Amino acid sequence: MDEIKILKERKEQIYYGGKESMDSPFNMQCEKKTVAGSVSQRACVFCGSRVVLYPIVDALHLVHGPIGCAAYTWDIRGSLSSGRELHRLSFSTDLQEKNVIFGGEKKLYSALCELIDRYKPEAAFVYATCIIGIIGDDIDSVCRRVGVLKNIPVLPVHSEGFKGTKKDGYRAACEALAALVGSGSTENIGPFSINLLGDFNIAGETWLIKDYYSRMGVEVVSTVTGDGRVADIQKAHGAKLNVVQCSGSMMPLAKIMKERYGIPFTRVSYFGIEDTSNALYEVARFFKSEEMLRCTDELVNGEVQDIRLPLEQYKRKLKAKKAAIYVGGAFKAFSLIKALDYLGMKVVVVGSQTGNKDDYRRLKEMCGEGTIIVDDANPLELSRFILEKDVDIFIGGVKERYLAYKLGIGFCDHNHQRKIELAGFKGMLNFAREVYSSVTTPVWQFTPRGERKRGEQ
Repeated sequence: MDEIKILKERKEQIYYGGKESMDSPFNMQCEKKTVAGSVSQRACVFCGSRVVLYPIVDALHLVHGPIGCAAYTWDIRGSLSSGRELHRLSFSTDLQEKNVIFGGEKKLYSALCELIDRYKPEAAFVYATCIIGIIGDDIDSVCRRVGVLKNIPVLPVHSEGFKGTKKDGYRAACEALAALVGSGSTENIGPFSINLLGDFNIAGETWLIKDYYSRMGVEVVSTVTGDGRVADIQKAHGAKLNVVQCSGSMMPLAKIMKERYGIPFTRVSYFGIEDTSNALYEVARFFKSEEMLRCTDELVNGEVQDIRLPLEQYKRKLKAKKAAIYVGGAFKAFSLIKALDYLGMKVVVVGSQTGNKDDYRRLKEMCGEGTIIVDDANPLELSRFILEKDVDIFIGGVKERYLAYKLGIGFCDHNHQRKIELAGFKGMLNFAREVYSSVTTPVWQFTPRGERKRGEQ
């Protein structure tokens, strides 16, 4: 571990879990640009915008830039559709050297017209990549011209990568979505109505959550953006409440809708028994309906009873096992810590790509002394902390999977690539089963870490 060094510019973004004195209170640095040479786990602005918008399944998604950018497609991810699957197709203007020199607006116009004629989408999103910001293509004017010609919304997404980080991509996506909201009819929307913001229907989780609300008597007007529909998003301003699941990606849209339409919002999580229950009760309390509260009680009690016994079996096997967490938004880490604590496990390393000071202060309170907290980590740092803390399982996204396997420890995918539901009550059981299977599989005894443990015994 000694040979794995921490860049001196990064030291203030890492908290080692010691006790603070009165003279040195918790003051972890965050929300900074990535240090050059750090090879951060963060993704680019374009990545962030595409993550948010691609689950709108009846819209056309066109990447304006070199073909390499289009390699980041949604079709390798677990977002499901109940209808059209335009989000599974990856379109690019494939800018070449000649286009870079003389401009790519004509090519963009031609591509948009051809694709709209062929696929008949309800709307089109045009993603500006880094090179567009450099050469100065006016994608706004092209989108306006094609929108008038084809009579559908054609929306520019200003996601030039050098402008910031993945978080800035979320903001760009929300600004594009805000241009859609408010253009549809709100007739026939009931008094108990919500928009579900920030669930991307990974493995069908949006359908599970919508079923919960249906059983409570709540109408879901739109899902932004899991299994999303343009027409639903256009009438989203008719809902009475915005329920924000992924606050990192969707808070800009929630704030815009509150300012423009007066729609309040609440942040929730549907991961783990405690947070799922709280999310459902929070909506029921907002509408102040005794009948809805009664239905929510029945739903929660019934669902918890169904999973209680199998969860107890996993808890006995997982007690005192150690976990590391590295996720995009810190809000997801809160729920993961609660779920792991329910299973009797201890979180010894936790970090995020986009957390703020309040997030990290809350993580410190939840984890207690000894837990390493890290902002905007890189693979070397994560490797060092995992080895140092002798972690049993690493929970993260696709970029962290191979790091865990190389270190000879279990891994649980909690990002968009997974194929199983981890949301809701059923998802908690799936999560416990996945963690148990990953931690206890015999294969780890043949890794250097496993051999060392056998030697110590």
